[in-house]
Amino acid sequence: MTAKGVDNREITKIRGREVHRLNDLLAVEEPLEIRLGIATRGNGIHENVAVTMRTPGRDEELAAGFLFTEGLVNRPGQILGCEPVETRWKEARENVLLVKLREGSEGLLKKVKRNFLTTSACGVCGKASIESVQTRSEYDIPEGSPVFDATLLHDLPVRISGHQSVFDCTGGLHAAAIFDASGQLQLLREDIGRHNAVDKVIGAAFLNGQLPLAQHLLLVSGRAGFELVQKAVMAGIPVMAAVGAPSSLAVKLAAEAGMTLIGFLRNGQFNIYCGEERVQT
Repeated sequence: MTAKGVDNREITKIRGREVHRLNDLLAVEEPLEIRLGIATRGNGIHENVAVTMRTPGRDEELAAGFLFTEGLVNRPGQILGCEPVETRWKEARENVLLVKLREGSEGLLKKVKRNFLTTSACGVCGKASIESVQTRSEYDIPEGSPVFDATLLHDLPVRISGHQSVFDCTGGLHAAAIFDASGQLQLLREDIGRHNAVDKVIGAAFLNGQLPLAQHLLLVSGRAGFELVQKAVMAGIPVMAAVGAPSSLAVKLAAEAGMTLIGFLRNGQFNIYCGEERVQT
């Protein structure tokens, strides 16, 4: 391992009929098991929440962002802290994270049992029912603000490129970034899973007490699926831009929430799928 999130492997590279043996840098992918625990006068209560395939690093932010965007916690004070869990397999220690909650959160554990009966590496496929797929946000999207100049939007993908340290080494990670209304980069997180990158960046804002992000924009390096738009809605983000394409359900959700959704933001152009009033041309 050369650095956190990067693995160095020897590979064989074929160029035409030439054979070259060299070292290549790979983005690390490992499972993270998220557990919830409540300290009680007895032995305490624990519940497994989910398993997600992620790039190690910022795991506390990932767990907090996941719990918040799934509607399981709504304020930082509910989380007392996070710690790795001792397991029979020493190698798994850094891949099992216990999120410690305040007493009185027993109802949350019942909700977890109802909504997350399976584990998954994607945003919503671990849900136990169709009704539990869409979560409800506590924040209203501000009407008509903020407004972003089209020229500024064109520059945003370039502005994150110099901050993607693991992507620069491997070319194998997604990025999620939060910009303020003036186009200043506030937060950026990377992960092999696009939904994890969004959970990490929203989790960081959640733990810092910065929610709702009512005057900000979320930029994602890949496509804009339903689950990513839903996470943005949960954080009260009014504008979301993606380098790739949105899905039909993502556009429907963004329009219903009053968001601005932008896709194909690259090469000096982009498409506005809803919320055009927040883009100044």
